[in-house]
Amino acid sequence: MQKWYQIFHKSTGLSPYVWVVFYILPFYFIFRSTSTYQIVIGILMIVMFFAFYVLSFLSKGWVVYFWTSLQILISITMSVVFSYIYFSLFLAFFIGNIRNKAGFFTLYTVHLITTVITVNYGLLTRNPFFITQLPFVLVSVVGVILLPVTNYNRNKNDQLQGQLEDANKRISELVKLEERQRIARDLHDTLGQKLSLIGLKSDLAGKLMTQDTARAQAEIDDVRQTARTALKEVREMVTRMRGTRLTDEFFRIRQILKAAQIELTFEGTLEPDNLSLMNENVISMCLKEAVNNIVKHSNATTCSIAIESTESDLVARVKDNGTGFVTDTKNRGNGLRGMRERLEFVNGSMEFTSGEGTTLVLRVPTVLRLPDKEAGI
Repeated sequence: MQKWYQIFHKSTGLSPYVWVVFYILPFYFIFRSTSTYQIVIGILMIVMFFAFYVLSFLSKGWVVYFWTSLQILISITMSVVFSYIYFSLFLAFFIGNIRNKAGFFTLYTVHLITTVITVNYGLLTRNPFFITQLPFVLVSVVGVILLPVTNYNRNKNDQLQGQLEDANKRISELVKLEERQRIARDLHDTLGQKLSLIGLKSDLAGKLMTQDTARAQAEIDDVRQTARTALKEVREMVTRMRGTRLTDEFFRIRQILKAAQIELTFEGTLEPDNLSLMNENVISMCLKEAVNNIVKHSNATTCSIAIESTESDLVARVKDNGTGFVTDTKNRGNGLRGMRERLEFVNGSMEFTSGEGTTLVLRVPTVLRLPDKEAGI
């Protein structure tokens, strides 16, 4: 839930000063009265209102609605007796922070109806002090209508963003778990059999050392060769596990296009902000596949690549002046399907148009850190 003092953005510098005005203003209204009895009653109602207001933020469950109902009664009394309607803004802000849908709409409706009735009562009785502040009263009515809905929608949006962030974290953990399992399988398949073989051949060579030196030497040579093969496979596996960076991949793209005598033009950045290594690896692999398709199938002479980073996405556009997809689409289907599957895995997308050449648009989401959300009602 938002704090009571956060109705204005921090950068405006208005928040504490505006609320201080709202704290002091009701005392001005009650001290206009000539009756000491009314002044005492007014001060008690002001103190009670703010006490109930604080209790509303601290309470949970049905108690919240009890304190809020008392505040509505005090607000009505202050409006009728002292022509002070601005407690309704406090209530409007608080009601907008209620997360329960039924509770929100119930209190919103009750508060709106009572405020409108109170304003109409002041107009019908032609209270001179009420009439003089009519523009501010109308502003308060607008606030009572809009402020709860605005706060409620903003809190819902923050809640959805928090849920989305939690879901992304869970997906990330699942991806890590799957990657660990894959690495475990690769290590078992790569090293398990070969280490077992090395152990058996070493034992055999030890037994043959005093009986058949030539055969023992052959077994030792097999052990050495098996160890070298295992080392080579481990290095290849580690190389595959390393993420491909855009900078490294683009260097290879330049070499491929240069060897194919295709002119390359590039715009954008190869070091985007807020992009995870996994998403950068996916976009790098898709760019490599797209360039391979251009070299193999397009008969293009020029290729342009533009990479643009926004707050929510990284967009890569690959365009060539080749023959398009009119011919040889069957051979290209697997490459496009593979790119689409990689992108969908990270919530990305792919679009392409074919005519005078081909334009391929690749999108992957960037990873932004959201502010921590506070619990609400």
